[in-house]
Amino acid sequence: MTIPNHYQAIVIGSGQGGNPLCGALAQAGLRTALIERSHIGGTCVNEGCTPTKTMLASGRVAYLARRGKEYGVQTGDIRIDMQRVRQRKRDIVDSFRNGSQKRLEKTANLDLIFGEASFMGPKNVSVRLKDGAQRTFSADRIFINAGARPSVPKLEGLPVVPFLDSTSIMELDCVPEHLLVLGGGYVGLEFAQLFRRLGSRVTIVHSREQLLVGEDADVAEEVLAILKQDGIEVTLKARAERVVKSGGGIQLTVRAGQEPRIVQGSHLLTATGRTPNTDSLNVGAAGIATNERGFIKVNTKLETNVEGIYALGDINGGPAFTHISYDDFRILRTNLIAKGSATTENRFVPYTLFIDPQLGRVGMTEEQARAQNKKIRVAKMPMTYVARALEVDETRGFMKAIVDAESKQILGAAVLGIEGGEIMTMLQLAMMGHLPFTALREATFAHPTLAESLNNLFTHFS
Repeated sequence: MTIPNHYQAIVIGSGQGGNPLCGALAQAGLRTALIERSHIGGTCVNEGCTPTKTMLASGRVAYLARRGKEYGVQTGDIRIDMQRVRQRKRDIVDSFRNGSQKRLEKTANLDLIFGEASFMGPKNVSVRLKDGAQRTFSADRIFINAGARPSVPKLEGLPVVPFLDSTSIMELDCVPEHLLVLGGGYVGLEFAQLFRRLGSRVTIVHSREQLLVGEDADVAEEVLAILKQDGIEVTLKARAERVVKSGGGIQLTVRAGQEPRIVQGSHLLTATGRTPNTDSLNVGAAGIATNERGFIKVNTKLETNVEGIYALGDINGGPAFTHISYDDFRILRTNLIAKGSATTENRFVPYTLFIDPQLGRVGMTEEQARAQNKKIRVAKMPMTYVARALEVDETRGFMKAIVDAESKQILGAAVLGIEGGEIMTMLQLAMMGHLPFTALREATFAHPTLAESLNNLFTHFS
């Protein structure tokens, strides 16, 4: 007889890895429990991809509406209804979240438990339920998909100053007069451009020498030029020293060089990274090893140092992308259910930064390839050379591909341009199929499409 509180598998967290994993385990006949602290869908559905891209769509409509006269279309006064923007975002999030929850609730062999989990030992978990009651569960295998949350920077004055993070900024009911953004990574740049398009004055303060650390310098410089063209003020190599409330706004002291300067804003967004949710899980009680930042250490099969415990998604410190979390699920499904031997080794890590125009990236950067002393050729072409981009008057950015000089294989690409993520994915498909760049150069693509730009890209080697 099965003990009521014992499961064959427990999944902690219903993100983009845990959600499909618990369903797959249950469908494979394993008695499974999914423990979720707040809401189904994890960061992506609730605070990440879904709500941000929904709001970015509103920003793009505002941008195009203001440009109407360039296309011969006269528009009236552009006004932003922030409450409507927010409600549209909420409605789509609710639809995605509730749809997932209903599917889970209908899954045989699966118990959905809402509460906060913490380890009591390698196989035992205590859960504080929503009503305050405490229950304990045990399992043969435990899968941790508890994700990460926005980090709070160490900044003098911040604890007593109202500030926004990537979650709370999407609940604003009015457009900030002047938004100060700490951080020049993906999150900071997407929100900076969004609120600029909605009508805010925006200032980005970034501590490093370039935006988007990890990208090639020419890519980062072009992104910077685009943001400045949009009217965003960007301060690089700048350290935020302190923040104070000032009247109804915020006063930020910034040091760039020798002299500090004071920037006055109405709202402050902190976008300085993410912190893993291991601190509330009491992972030490199970003997689970973490790194110095608190992320759970795993091997290439997503196994922790404790037998029978796995970590997938953002909490294991891998690339923090929804599609990587989902691929973590596929690896575990392959190995544990299909008895295969999948690993994280050599998997593609494509991603798209959803500023406008998008930055789609896959594979090696030029800098990485040169650091490895690879014999490479670099193809680079401005979007002003793309017929389709000219026709729709979206010519900002450029395309860039790194190819192996001998094998002609594509090693990596950066596409900063209209629908850059989609064009990047075409290059990824070529990489997956081991097509030489010449196959794309000589291919017959439909005209006039963005895809046919790949014909021309590979005639522009430096």
